[in-house]
Amino acid sequence: MYAVVRRYAGVTDPAEAGRRVDEGFVPLLRQVPGFVAYYWIDAGEGVMVSTSVFEDQAGAEESIKRAAEFVRDSLASLLPNPPQVTAGQVVAAG
Repeated sequence: MYAVVRRYAGVTDPAEAGRRVDEGFVPLLRQVPGFVAYYWIDAGEGVMVSTSVFEDQAGAEESIKRAAEFVRDSLASLLPNPPQVTAGQVVAAG
């Protein structure tokens, strides 16, 4: 499995960002081959973190592309700073 973690700082409206992600992005992500799970986390103080899990690296890379497009098209005003993106192979899971 592969996972992608994105950390967004400076989120201007976490509740609205969460709504848009839930209604718009999650359905797109579920269409990516190898999709396993997705979580959007409000870490407080204008920080939000997403975690995506896929069966393989190709799915993870596709999610990075789709996330960038979705943020550009639907969340740019709420997520003014580029995310820190970390991706890699899952080596332990519970």
